[in-house]
Amino acid sequence: MRVLVTGVTGQLGHDCVLELKDRGIEVQGVSSREFPLTDVEAMRRYMAIYKPTCVIHCAAYTAVDRAEDDEAACMAVNAAGTANLAKLCREFRAKMVYISTDYVFPGDGTEPYETDAPKGPTNVYGKSKLMGEEAVSSILRRCFIVRISWVFGINGKNFIRTMLRLGQSHAKLTVVDDQVGSPTYTRDLAVLLADMIQTERYGVYHATNEGFCSWADLAAEVFRQAGMPVVVEPVPSSAYPTRAVRPHNSRMSKRSLTEAGFSLLPRWQDAVGRYLIELESLREQQEARAE
Repeated sequence: MRVLVTGVTGQLGHDCVLELKDRGIEVQGVSSREFPLTDVEAMRRYMAIYKPTCVIHCAAYTAVDRAEDDEAACMAVNAAGTANLAKLCREFRAKMVYISTDYVFPGDGTEPYETDAPKGPTNVYGKSKLMGEEAVSSILRRCFIVRISWVFGINGKNFIRTMLRLGQSHAKLTVVDDQVGSPTYTRDLAVLLADMIQTERYGVYHATNEGFCSWADLAAEVFRQAGMPVVVEPVPSSAYPTRAVRPHNSRMSKRSLTEAGFSLLPRWQDAVGRYLIELESLREQQEARAE
């Protein structure tokens, strides 16, 4: 197996490369610099040299609010770029993993969305990712579409890091409590994806850490486990208006994972604890290098 991972400079791409290397699987991570999704010929040249048997497509335009005013750029990467990559996977006979999002759903109600639930994205980013899904599934038979949400990992910015930073200077923080979903620790997800690509169990999956919470719940748990005396005051989404509409319901059912025989990810509280340990280890390494 020879795996190409796009978006290596992001949280998930970074951890996918680490996980595959740990397993002794040949892997190459690429960024938009050497593998631009808006340049199909550049992608073809790279794939012709590397000849991947599998592509894990983590790269995406993820500036959700900016996408509302820059729809063309978002669509060029997430929709057209993904479609072109899927065609190249077909050309080079590579299986493909497409990382999608809970934003393909309308985000209403309170029940977890099944993989085949009606779609209805409420913002440009969600629409672009849904178009990517549709392109991949129409072009390829050998593909995995994996929807995730609320991502956090060691290689980039995320909600948990923001809370830890703000908690250093604030005794109380107001955090949204009417958006409910599941955090996704990229180290845990990378393990699942590495398992997945070594099978032929193609299909659509939801993959997040187990359990549901609001952003306020997540913040409170982060401060509890970090031993920080920060009070979290829950507020409605209307207190923090954003350019793009966010879903209130990001709950997703993992039935498809279970039915396919894949292991569920650990509970989100457990993932938070291990992530805090990883962050502390990184801080110690940085301090040691600075001495």
